[in-house]
Amino acid sequence: MKKATRWAWIVALVAVTGAGLVLAFLLSVATNSPALYERHYVWLFWVNVTVAALLLLVIGIASVRLVIRVRRRKFGSRLLLKLAAIFALVGVVPGVLIYTVSYQFVSRSIESWFDVKVESALDAGLNLGRGTLDALVNELANRTRQAAEKMGEGGSSAALLEGRGGSAGTLALERLREQLVAQEVAIVNASGQTLFSASSGTAGLLPERPTAAMLRQARLQRVVGHLEGLDEDAGSASNARIRVLALVPSANFALTEQERYLMVRQLLPASLTLNALSVQSAYREYQQRALARDGLRRMYIGTLTLALVLAVFGAVLLAALLGNQLARPLLLLAEGVDQVAHGDLSAKPVFASRDELGGLTRSFADMTEQLSEARSLVQRSVRQVEGARANLQTILDNLTAGVIVFDREGRIDTVNPGATRIVKLPLSAYRGRRLEEVPGLETFAKGVWQRFELHATSPEAGERDHWQDSFELQTQDSQGRDRDTLTLLVRGAAMPQGARLMVFDDITEVVSAQRSEAWSEVARRLAHEIKNPLTPIQLSAERLQHKLEAKLEGADQTMLAKSVATIVSQVQAMKTLVNEFRDYARLPAAQLKPLDLNALLAEVLGLYVSAQESGRLHAEFGAGLPLIVGDTTQLRQVIHNLVQNALDAVADKPDGRVLVRTEAARTEQGDVRAVRLQVIDNGHGFPDKVLKRAFEPYVTTKSKGTGLGLAVVKKIADEHAARVRIANLGVARDATSGDTAAPSGSPAATGAQVSLSFSKFAPADGTTAVSVATESRTH
Repeated sequence: MKKATRWAWIVALVAVTGAGLVLAFLLSVATNSPALYERHYVWLFWVNVTVAALLLLVIGIASVRLVIRVRRRKFGSRLLLKLAAIFALVGVVPGVLIYTVSYQFVSRSIESWFDVKVESALDAGLNLGRGTLDALVNELANRTRQAAEKMGEGGSSAALLEGRGGSAGTLALERLREQLVAQEVAIVNASGQTLFSASSGTAGLLPERPTAAMLRQARLQRVVGHLEGLDEDAGSASNARIRVLALVPSANFALTEQERYLMVRQLLPASLTLNALSVQSAYREYQQRALARDGLRRMYIGTLTLALVLAVFGAVLLAALLGNQLARPLLLLAEGVDQVAHGDLSAKPVFASRDELGGLTRSFADMTEQLSEARSLVQRSVRQVEGARANLQTILDNLTAGVIVFDREGRIDTVNPGATRIVKLPLSAYRGRRLEEVPGLETFAKGVWQRFELHATSPEAGERDHWQDSFELQTQDSQGRDRDTLTLLVRGAAMPQGARLMVFDDITEVVSAQRSEAWSEVARRLAHEIKNPLTPIQLSAERLQHKLEAKLEGADQTMLAKSVATIVSQVQAMKTLVNEFRDYARLPAAQLKPLDLNALLAEVLGLYVSAQESGRLHAEFGAGLPLIVGDTTQLRQVIHNLVQNALDAVADKPDGRVLVRTEAARTEQGDVRAVRLQVIDNGHGFPDKVLKRAFEPYVTTKSKGTGLGLAVVKKIADEHAARVRIANLGVARDATSGDTAAPSGSPAATGAQVSLSFSKFAPADGTTAVSVATESRTH
């Protein structure tokens, strides 16, 4: 911070402080707290005198500095002197005029405050308040006296006077309180002791005892009343009340008869009490001000005089500051011109002002900043382009769909990891080359380019912005060997400057699921249409044999028996096929209950005793397996299908061996995360094309099979939220229900493995199944 700036801040701070104190004076006068003003008058007066002295000192220093600048002929010093003189004159002349008018106004105003009419009005208000309160007291005293006289005449109140209150007397006293609209009514004896009382809910437990003076006065005057709780504190307005004590006359002339008094207490309205207190306080304060009239006049006139001195000093300082502010933009402009002359085009300081001088400095600064802003704009644009490219690349890297951008020549420009993952080829290595140059994608590229051309020349309905089509892609490895057949949903669109965008998703699993659903519908309808005529066909053939067998002889009889047997066996085969159709198409809902997988496996394997005795079937049961949640009937069918398929796979091998085992898959902490059932054989394994679609209906390698066994296993596994996987043993890569098939040409398989992983366990109490994260490790 420059020296001149520091001085400007110091002067401004002093001026603001002085003006603030003066405003504090005026604010205290304007408010209704003159007592606070009078208490701190001396302190505030000397504080302002000190501020005035500081202002005078600052004015002297500023004047000396201004004279020195003029003698040294610095740029803008004469202009600053002229402006300071003008502003000082402008500040002093109105200040003196305002002081003169204010002096007369204050003097006359103080005299008008203590006018006779004001004093008379205050007296009238005070008398009015007293008269209103006295009227309330007299009214309550008259009503109380009348109630006491009536009570002395007898009736239900007589029991109270005799000391026999009871419920009737208490009720009469409560009724009297309501008639008098009082807060509290009590019967007291000659000593002031309360005999009976009735009060509202807001009153205390016992009424306050009357004083001896009240009792004596009530005995002499028959009734007495006065105000209580009405003092100078406005906060006591809620406690102001009227108390009346009336002597109850007695018709009994016995000497021992004790006097009874009726005491009534009634609260005054809060608004009336507050008004009375306000009038009383104002009258008292008015009397005090009237006595201190001359001192108040001197105090206010002294405040105005001090305010004038502060205003004059502040005007002179403000003149110096404003003159300096007007000279500063010229100095800034001169300094900037000198820098530009020396080739410095950096940003120039701007004078913060809205006048022409400030606009001149801003225009000069804008002119010098244009070149640097142009350079900054170019650099900023480059950074924005790089940031947008980075954001786009991040989005493309995290898309599951494949994205390929071609330039106007049809060469690959951008490839995201999703495209590489779907086609299983290093597409990034082929940037700058055409898609048909990628091994294995020649046919696919040809179909894509044809679709782009068709869309450009004759787009179909709804393809104005983009086109969409599905393609079958036969993927190959780096050696040109076939791998999987993928079904891709491809979308293409034209981009600016002749570029083209292709986005594709692997919908192979979706198509497989749709195919399975379609086969389920076909199986259901076939089972319905074929099952009905099978039984009549079988019965008709058997009836023909029964009727004609005795009439034929020799070769004819043999031919009849053979023909009927053929018909019956084929009908039975058709029934078996229909039942398999029905089971696949309409699998019953699983009845999930806790079960022991080892016990169920042992039960099923008991049907394969001959295979176990021959050494073809072996079982290994895992120890400590938790109970799983499943359907016993459906899981028994699954085990039957898997074991029978495995035995069929090793039927033609002399050393064929099938291993059925259970085990627990555990986490790093040793907790069980899944119970696994594995069926392993050393047969020929699954063919590569069958491995990928093994769980689809009617996909089989058996000459007599229907291809529904593994499909039913898959549906039952889905019902149990289990993970089923198949794999060939002895190859570099295994295949599962969710992975691709092993490449053709790989080493021959030495067996196959089917694995089921159950992640739903039965709790100890058997109430609710516990689900554990599905195992994702390849078996």
